[in-house]
Amino acid sequence: MDIKTLGIDIGKSTFHLVGCDGHGHPVLRQKLTREKLMRFIANLPPCLIGMESCPGSQHLARRFGEHGHTVKLMAAQFVKPYVKGNKSDFLDAEAIAEAVTRPTMRFVPLKTLAQRDTQALHRVRQGLVAQRTMLVNQIRAFLLEYGIPVAKGISRIGTALPGLLEDAENGLTDRMRALLCELREALIGLDERIKRLSSEIEREARNDPACERLMTIPGVGPLTATALIAAIGDGKAFRSGRELAAFLGLVPRQYSTGGKPKLLGISKRGNTYVRTLLIHGARAVLRHSAGRTDRLGEWVCGLQGRRHANVVAVALAAKNARIAWAVLTKGIPYQAPAPVEEVSAAA
Repeated sequence: MDIKTLGIDIGKSTFHLVGCDGHGHPVLRQKLTREKLMRFIANLPPCLIGMESCPGSQHLARRFGEHGHTVKLMAAQFVKPYVKGNKSDFLDAEAIAEAVTRPTMRFVPLKTLAQRDTQALHRVRQGLVAQRTMLVNQIRAFLLEYGIPVAKGISRIGTALPGLLEDAENGLTDRMRALLCELREALIGLDERIKRLSSEIEREARNDPACERLMTIPGVGPLTATALIAAIGDGKAFRSGRELAAFLGLVPRQYSTGGKPKLLGISKRGNTYVRTLLIHGARAVLRHSAGRTDRLGEWVCGLQGRRHANVVAVALAAKNARIAWAVLTKGIPYQAPAPVEEVSAAA
């Protein structure tokens, strides 16, 4: 068998393989366990291996690459159009083997172990933040059942709760006070864990030159910089900054037909977490944009006069994504635009 392309449908313990020759004809259909798959790949001459991007695919891609194979990962929605007939594991593997050879296929960049560790760190912190928000909402709901309203905000609930627990005239029962004490202790524990993870992320950002260059961009802090590096690496998988903005879902959705272009709201595709961080960073810049005298400040102020605040925030986030791509690919820090007066004098 002369296998040039190998499509692998990934499972937890079993894998379905379809190998194709140089003309694209299937010459191999096999089901292997994880141990047998590793031995098979080690003895297979170097070829092109395609897999869907899913949990465990990055690890397999690194292992296969050690044996001289070219490994490419694809999003599952891009493979689905190549599935012929009903769905089965071998048909999925055959579709993967065909899709990986398409010249217009979009591939998922392979991540290093450092990127995976940073991404895991962010996801753990994100989960703890969600737990803290859920806990605060639960405490506010319990208090409201006793006619005690508390303003929104984590800091406000933390400030008001000790006094409410000590007040014997507010109508709280002994059982509810005990429950609220337990919830308060859990809230304090979550705060400490979130602060510890945030400090670890900040240390990583200070020790990474690429993160330091990204943090020179207005609205990009340690969280956004490290999350962006974990998601895209050096950014060279994208041909332009607009491709990165499209990857993050910050560009308009398009529905054009009959030569009539129609642009809608942002697509919201790709990495939701990084997109959210960029938009929050843009909002922070907008809060202090009134005193800016450079071209960026002039552009922001002009846009604020014509568009809604949310539209302006997304537009600035998309601009920061394009700037981040340039900073990563060129290896230079962000250079702030000159004030408008200096540009006019130079002209």
